[in-house]
Amino acid sequence: MSRIPGNTSNRFWLYLVPGFLLLVWIIVVPTIWNVYLSFTRYRGIRPPQWIGLDNWKYLLRDDTFWSSFRNSIWMVIAMVVLPILLGLIISTLLFDVVQKKFGPKTASTLRAVYYIPQILPISVASLAIGWILRPQDGALNALLGAIGLKSMQHDWLGKPDTALICLMIIMIWIQLGYPIVIFMSGLQRVDPELFEAASIDGANWWQRFLAITLPAIKPEFFVVALTCTIAALKVFAPVQMLTRGGPGTSTIVPSYYSYSQFFQSQQVGYGAAISTALAVLIVIISIVFTQVQQKFEESDEE
Repeated sequence: MSRIPGNTSNRFWLYLVPGFLLLVWIIVVPTIWNVYLSFTRYRGIRPPQWIGLDNWKYLLRDDTFWSSFRNSIWMVIAMVVLPILLGLIISTLLFDVVQKKFGPKTASTLRAVYYIPQILPISVASLAIGWILRPQDGALNALLGAIGLKSMQHDWLGKPDTALICLMIIMIWIQLGYPIVIFMSGLQRVDPELFEAASIDGANWWQRFLAITLPAIKPEFFVVALTCTIAALKVFAPVQMLTRGGPGTSTIVPSYYSYSQFFQSQQVGYGAAISTALAVLIVIISIVFTQVQQKFEESDEE
C-alpha cells in the first residue's frame, strides 16, 4: 500500500498562493489605494495632493450624499424587506400547498419562473423595462391609451414623483426569485409529516407558517437578509441604465454618486471618500447581522 510522503502535506499551502495573490492584487491593494485617495485631492491626471479630512468634512454636509443614502433605504425596502416577506409567503405556498396538490415538478417549475429575473443580465432587464416605461412609445403608455386611460399616461422614469417608485418595483421583480429559491431549499429539510400532523390537529396555513416554517428556515433568513442588504446598498446598474440618478437626485444612490464623482466630475478623491464610507457601512452591517445570528443560534441551543 503506497504512502504519501511526509513532506507532501506541508506543500498543500502552495495551492493557496495563486488565490491569495489574486485576492491581494484585486481586493486588498485597490481597497488600500481607495482609502488613501479619500484623503487627497486627485483629478486622475496629476499626482494626488494630500488634504487630510477635507473630503470627509465636505461629505458630512453634502446634501446629495445624504439624499443618496435616503434613497438607499428605499432600495433596502425594495430589495430586502418586500422580497423577503413575499418570498416567505410564496415559498411556503409552493412547498406546503402547490407541491401537495400538483406535485413537486409543478412547484419546481414555478420556482424556476420566479428565479428567471435573477439570471437575466441587469443591463438586459433594465433595457427591457426602459422600453416598457418610455414616455413616447413605451408599452405601458400604449396599453393605457388602448384601454381608454390616456389621462394616466406618464413619464414614469422622468418625473420625480414616480421615478423612485418605478425603480423600486423593478428591483422587487428582479430580487424576488432569490429568497424564494433559498427558502424552498431550507424547507426541504423539514419533515413533511410535521405539516401533515399540524393539519390533522386543526392548524391552518398561517399557524403552520408561524410554528413550522419560520423556525425551520431561520438560517436561510439571515443569509438572505444580509446578502440582499449588501446588494441593495451597492445597487448601481439599474440606476445607471434607467435614470442616471435623476430626475435631479430623486433616484441617486451612493454607488452611482461615487461613480459620477470619479468619472464625470473627475473628483476622484471625493468619489473615493463616498465609496469608502459605503464600504465601512457595509462592514458594520455585516458584523451586526453576524452577531445577531449568533445570538439567535445560541438561544436556540439553550
